[in-house]
Amino acid sequence: MGHLRICALSAVLSWLPFAHSSADLPMCKGSDYHFEYTECDVLGSRWRVAIPNKAETCTGLPDPVKGTLCTFSCSEGEFLDMQSQQCQKCAAGTYSLGTSVAFDEWDILPTGFITHGMTTSEGNAFINCSNSTWTPKGDYAASNTDECTATLSYAVSLKTPGALSFEYFYPDSSIYFEFFVQNDQCQATDSDSRWMRISERNWSHYKIELSTGNNVMYWRTTTFSLLGSAVKPVLLRNIQVSGVAYTSECFHCKPGTHSSTAGSARCAPCPADTYSNKGATVCHDCESDSYAAPGSGSCKPRPACTENDYFYTHTPCDSEGKTQLMYKWIEPKICSETVEGAVKLPASGKKQTCPPCNPGFFVTNSSACEPCSNDSYSDGKVCEKCPVGTEPLLGFEYKWWTTMPRNMESSVLHQEFSNSDRRTAWEVAGEYIYTTPGVQDTDYLTLTLNVPGYRAQTTGKDNEMSELSRITFVFETLCTADCKFYFLVGYNKWNNYLVEQWKGRNSKQSYSYLIQSNNTVSFTWTFQRTEEFSMDRNLSTDAAKIYSIHITNVIGGVASQCRRCAVTPDKTDSSCVPCPPGHYMVNATGGCESCPPNTYIRSIQPVGEAACVQCGPNTERNRAYTACLSDCTFRVQSSGKAVQTYDFSLLSNVTGFTGSPRFTNRGLRYFHHFNVNLCGRESRVPASCVDNVTESGKVVKGYVCQSTVVPSDIRSQSMVSSQPFVIGDTLIGVTTETTLGGISSPSWMFPSASLQLPDVIFYYKSSDTTQACKQGRSATVRLRCNPTANIEDLITLPSKCSEGTCDGCTFHFLWESQHACPLCTTDHYREIVSACIQGIQRITYVWQQPLQCYGGESLPPQKVSACVTMDVWLKLGVSIGLIAALLLISLSCYFWKKTRKLQYKYSRLMMSSEGKECELPTADSCAIMEGEDAEDDLMDLTHKSFFTKIKSFSRERTSDGFDSVPLKSSYKHQQEDEEEEED
Repeated sequence: MGHLRICALSAVLSWLPFAHSSADLPMCKGSDYHFEYTECDVLGSRWRVAIPNKAETCTGLPDPVKGTLCTFSCSEGEFLDMQSQQCQKCAAGTYSLGTSVAFDEWDILPTGFITHGMTTSEGNAFINCSNSTWTPKGDYAASNTDECTATLSYAVSLKTPGALSFEYFYPDSSIYFEFFVQNDQCQATDSDSRWMRISERNWSHYKIELSTGNNVMYWRTTTFSLLGSAVKPVLLRNIQVSGVAYTSECFHCKPGTHSSTAGSARCAPCPADTYSNKGATVCHDCESDSYAAPGSGSCKPRPACTENDYFYTHTPCDSEGKTQLMYKWIEPKICSETVEGAVKLPASGKKQTCPPCNPGFFVTNSSACEPCSNDSYSDGKVCEKCPVGTEPLLGFEYKWWTTMPRNMESSVLHQEFSNSDRRTAWEVAGEYIYTTPGVQDTDYLTLTLNVPGYRAQTTGKDNEMSELSRITFVFETLCTADCKFYFLVGYNKWNNYLVEQWKGRNSKQSYSYLIQSNNTVSFTWTFQRTEEFSMDRNLSTDAAKIYSIHITNVIGGVASQCRRCAVTPDKTDSSCVPCPPGHYMVNATGGCESCPPNTYIRSIQPVGEAACVQCGPNTERNRAYTACLSDCTFRVQSSGKAVQTYDFSLLSNVTGFTGSPRFTNRGLRYFHHFNVNLCGRESRVPASCVDNVTESGKVVKGYVCQSTVVPSDIRSQSMVSSQPFVIGDTLIGVTTETTLGGISSPSWMFPSASLQLPDVIFYYKSSDTTQACKQGRSATVRLRCNPTANIEDLITLPSKCSEGTCDGCTFHFLWESQHACPLCTTDHYREIVSACIQGIQRITYVWQQPLQCYGGESLPPQKVSACVTMDVWLKLGVSIGLIAALLLISLSCYFWKKTRKLQYKYSRLMMSSEGKECELPTADSCAIMEGEDAEDDLMDLTHKSFFTKIKSFSRERTSDGFDSVPLKSSYKHQQEDEEEEED
């Protein structure tokens, strides 16, 4: 370990005049001064100058000489001899990293490191954080655990591109731990990976590249605990920086390590039962009556063996159904059996009768326990087939412990050292499984149960929500100190989150945990005897015992009983066949019946018609019959008004908003952030809230969710999110009523200035229950028409409940938007007809005011049509009247003439028939002769003027009142006919 000191040439020159003025001082010897390099110039050159170790002690320092190039460096295991300016190998017992510096001893804060504490930017300015710093702990440095910000920094100037590596132990997500590097302009060089990942089980290694020039490294922690519980600090060790120009000295190996050859780059730790002093070239063996842990600087006398130095276990059952009781020393063995008063290891091999197999298993011919087949069950003795119409209730139930189950494993996590090869932490003991003594009392002894997943169907009871799975275990802790027992669940054994913990001695008791996610596939029990570090094992007798573990509805599990199927299966196949979607099982017959229209199935295995739940108002069931959805449309008819249609599809995307700032007891500011997914069909993207602080990255999804966000100083990330939970994952209904399904949305929470349009309210409910919300959380989103709102996310919280909820369980939101208005129809606009101006008339459409609609029907375009004025119509009417009068006169004259002709012809006929009864007149007296009409017509067509023809109608008549018209003689006609025949 070491550091570089680079002094400016000006400092040397300022000392020289004083030296020359002190002619009475003795001449300097080699031990009175040391050499250093000046700062590099623009050409990459520098000077080697002599610096006195103490001022005013001697005179006559060597003159400055030209030094090596700034890019010059030595290899690993070498150092730069400033006298000759040549690289030389380190001697045995020392080491050198060449162009690197390492910090692995933390008895004090190494030279060059600076630590300080300060209040957060949002914290209470009156809190004293001066003592909230990083603290050296020997092999590592520990962070603070209070609500202050502790910063550890180290500055280095690199001549070539290099790298930084370090190890850290970050077990508690209540601390925000970040690391970043800044250049000489205070600009962060890497902001994407500054948040450290949780390391719950072991030390984590981190490495980052560094650029040439000045680099300032920062390790910063801030505790954020809403509950005020104790947190575990972040631990830091083995910091190494490469890329420095040179090192002018080699460093001695620390106690417990050694380097046997010259030119070593690092020192090797001493193995167990050996030790070494500082600068050692070899490790020395401990005496037979003493011991040493790996990497020890001294040996300790072996204590006398006691009953706390061994443990017992059982062998698997043999063919006779017997198990042997075996005793073993705790490894590594540090006690001595030869010391006075020491106990001996009890004799092993005592046979005992094996306990029965666990439920779901059967005894083989070799007395081993094997699982029953998937269609069978057992009480631990013989497997039996499930009856027709039933299925095995699969799971795992462990209450007899002869061997470690195949899906369980145990391990030891060493908090301080991780180089132990011990893996077994829990041992079986027949009626229970218990923790064995660890290497150290601070060890974490873990037991992990892994499951592949859970079955999709579980039998549900009427009117109750069925559960996916449940794990129940019976345990006991026997402690004399401040031991802790943890129960964790997670995605796998490396990514867990704490569910519950117990401290100190706890009597035999049962604990149950409801599993609600298929992602929960591992369960871990961890026991720690104490948090106070000690190399001695003083609490070996403290132990945790687990008597039974029972987990239900597990894929690949075994069954201890059978349950009735939803549908009676075929006799050739005893596996259960579930009812089709949208059907429920009839209690009496076991058959399937279809649910009523627009209902969904509340339980995984529906039993009885009560399992069919009617969808709420303005919702429809999905295709899987598992929930009710809204297509983002809504129709409502107010009294005396037309039906109004709403379309909320433009509000269906996930929308996020943040409430007003909150503060912890220590003044740290935080916010509640909400994400809302209003509506949508099966393909909708649900709202999600995430924990982006811890490695687990927990994500919850639903219609409405909340997370806690804390301001961050990171330039690329303004907020960090944690503690997410779902407020509503089920849509209850959409209505204008203020109460639905036991959820109320009082109007006084969001007073409205307009009473013309009612608010449309979406009701949601969550199945997640808590101690405070035993019925689960719920939410209401009140949509209010605001045509002037141009932004889509104008969401507010109740003024009297600033956190969005007044009781902690029901949350209320007001969303004002243009898209919350009904769609515009023809009823929302009116037409304005203009006067007829110059033969043109215009019809214009305008919105009714105040406008309370959006989208839908658009305003029709202006219509333009031709029109006529009143004087034109009057002229047209007079003209048509005159034409009609003339036409009427002409027709009257025509028909009068025709009538006169008929009267004439009739009179002629009557005159010819006088005095002769029943005899027709002769030809010359006939009134109508063939061709007479033609003659008359010919007479009428003579060339006479119109007035002449009128005049002929007015000539005198005979005394009988008829016109006198000469007739042709009939005799003359007869004569003419005869002449024609002769010819």
